[in-house]
Amino acid sequence: MNPPLARVAPRPVLPTPSPRVAEIITVSRELLEKEGAEALTMRRLAEVLGIRAPSLYKHISGKPQLEARLLEASLLEFGDALHTVLDRAAADRAATGGAASDRTAAAGGGTGDRSSGLGDGDGGTGTATVVDALLTAYRGYARAHPNLYRLFTAGPLARDQLAPGVEDWAGEPFYRATGDPYRAQALWAAAHGTVILELDGRYLPGSDLDRTWSALAAAFAAAFAG
Repeated sequence: MNPPLARVAPRPVLPTPSPRVAEIITVSRELLEKEGAEALTMRRLAEVLGIRAPSLYKHISGKPQLEARLLEASLLEFGDALHTVLDRAAADRAATGGAASDRTAAAGGGTGDRSSGLGDGDGGTGTATVVDALLTAYRGYARAHPNLYRLFTAGPLARDQLAPGVEDWAGEPFYRATGDPYRAQALWAAAHGTVILELDGRYLPGSDLDRTWSALAAAFAAAFAG
């Protein structure tokens, strides 16, 4: 396998909401990101919108539907961020004939430590560089949107309430980077565990988390190469 693989499925298209519903979703996301999940209630949302709570139910049936619309939009956005990294890596590989690229290694935002030599001897934009870039993008999104990230990773996912394909779209980048569904799940589980501990401040004070993430990427790349 020479990662990243091509996209498996087309990008999902969400139904176009009415202008009022679009406003409600936008404001609810702003509320969630600013004040946390506890603040995301129909009463608080109505207060921010400047309307009475019963008026919300003309557009949204309740909090479950509101969260489903937020989940759809955020999973799509999250998937976009990860696919973009892999698309760039694939383009770099095609343009350079497989030679390594600093731009690919930093495609996810450059939050990782680049002193580990990750990608050296790996055929350029091979598994090590691709995994490193994917994890960097994953970490960057979660750190930029911690409350949104928690919304779509905490607890069971209400799949029956979501538009078809959005969950697969967000998870597919891990398959593209590994070429195997179970390796993809293992890499995703490791990424989630590592970032949620970071968001919760559970690492020892003074820990160099850039090195932690680089070590994670290197360990998985070595395992995949074995």
